[in-house]
Amino acid sequence: MAIKKHKDCYFCANQLDVDYKDTRTLRRFVNFYMKMLPGSRTGVCAWHQRKLSMSIKRARIMALLSHTHK
Repeated sequence: MAIKKHKDCYFCANQLDVDYKDTRTLRRFVNFYMKMLPGSRTGVCAWHQRKLSMSIKRARIMALLSHTHK
């Protein structure tokens, strides 16, 4: 029986806020095709995952992140 290692939330551990202007941080949470990764894969808590999804969508609208890969 394999024991899953619990991942700590990146934002809680570093005491950061999710910001749509910080594209370097947002790119950590999207894959090559610019799709948002689930919280179970990234280890982000549910509260920050909701804020993260809003920030990624906002950054896409402002053209800071692309909608698809190049």
